[in-house]
Amino acid sequence: MKIPKSLFLLLFLFPLTTLSQSYPSKSVRLVVPFAAGGSTDIVARTLAPRLTEMWGHPVVVDNRPGGSTVIGTEIVAKSPPDGHTLFVTPAPFTIVPSLMKKLPYDPLKDFDPITLINTTPLVVVVHPGVPAKNIRELAALAKAKPGTLNFGSSGSGGSNHLAGELFNSMAGVKMVHIPYKGNAPALVDLAGGHVDVVFNGLTSAIPLIRGGKLRALGMTSLARASAMPDVPTLDEQGMKGFLAVAWNGLTAPARTSKPVIDKINVDVLKIVKTPEMIERLKADGSDPAGYSVEQYQKFLRDETAKWAKVIAAAGVTGL
Repeated sequence: MKIPKSLFLLLFLFPLTTLSQSYPSKSVRLVVPFAAGGSTDIVARTLAPRLTEMWGHPVVVDNRPGGSTVIGTEIVAKSPPDGHTLFVTPAPFTIVPSLMKKLPYDPLKDFDPITLINTTPLVVVVHPGVPAKNIRELAALAKAKPGTLNFGSSGSGGSNHLAGELFNSMAGVKMVHIPYKGNAPALVDLAGGHVDVVFNGLTSAIPLIRGGKLRALGMTSLARASAMPDVPTLDEQGMKGFLAVAWNGLTAPARTSKPVIDKINVDVLKIVKTPEMIERLKADGSDPAGYSVEQYQKFLRDETAKWAKVIAAAGVTGL
């Protein structure tokens, strides 16, 4: 007896539909590769109770810091691909592969993308004594005084260091990198006039900008930040396509079923787009993203390729 095509399709889709409807069947773990209290952890802990309410099963945050995010990332890569262990993925996910020769996982093969949750732009800030009022003037100043202008960062290989190197590459200049042990001491030295420029997370820079201790020249996102809408982007100021943002996404172990991936994507997007979640993110200087699976997959590949080129061109040493 020949099975009608329509019936065959129905029989094929039924198990997949049932699988997505039965997910989750137990508690879900959100692995954060940092200690508690940071921006990625805050995103995870904002998301977890809302998913718990939606799914009817506990969603818990599991902080696994260390190894420049490698420890937490490896845990997820080697977890069962059933959707019950998920990775709250930060920007270093696309940077670390170019800084470490050997990783215990393949960032593009051992994970299935779900969605980009939020982005947090960096702001290019200078000491008021630096005679540059915008990005064009900063680039011109760096060209006029090659090797004398410097920029501070939280450490070699970090997001704000690489943002500075991307600026060097796109502007055709060579500002000297000054690494610090964290963003805070870099900002302190910037405010004190001991360093010229810092590419810094927007949240911690806002009080110093509003207090007149620092001057904001531009945002490193493609759209202006809602927290400081009067500050134009580098893209607007002639550096077309400049993008260097901190971000958080959600990723699963490879071979997680597509119905489960799609369900998580839909449910997380519902939360990300609520006024409450948007307000919470904006309070931290962040903007909601909410990508489709395909958009997030492309974003990860593009970011990985971009930073690999920047790291190679700048000669940044491994971690």
